[in-house]
Amino acid sequence: MSDNERYEKALTFATKKHKGQFRIGGEEYITHPVAVAKMLKKKGYGVDYQITALFHDLLEDTNATEQELIENGGNEEIVNAVRILTKFDGYVMHEYVSRIKHNKMAFAVKNADRVHNLKTAYCTSDSFKKRYIKETEEWYIDFSDEIKDTLNSLKV
Repeated sequence: MSDNERYEKALTFATKKHKGQFRIGGEEYITHPVAVAKMLKKKGYGVDYQITALFHDLLEDTNATEQELIENGGNEEIVNAVRILTKFDGYVMHEYVSRIKHNKMAFAVKNADRVHNLKTAYCTSDSFKKRYIKETEEWYIDFSDEIKDTLNSLKV
């Protein structure tokens, strides 16, 4: 299967699993993982990173299984990164962030995920925005200058 075919298969699967889910602003949820994947592609990351972006919320927010991720364009490296990005019940934030920092794929996806969420935070309530900014400052500020710059643009 070509990289393009894998990506399309992964996109179809992620779209199906996120069907009926919506972002706070009202758009279909799948627009977020697609935007994260596009950000990674634009930065030169390969198809495994892009598929990880498409899958990054599936284990947390849907009934998707790790086996289904593999069957729909993923591989063990992708599944491992998605597992690292998943906030399972009882997760401990500093352990969660530490695992992300030690996996290049999870780190790249989380960075793009955070940037996209910050850029689209304008449509959220002020209280949500404040909590999200505070969490970003506490846990993700050292991920990239892009996060810092995006945060600064929100505070203006």
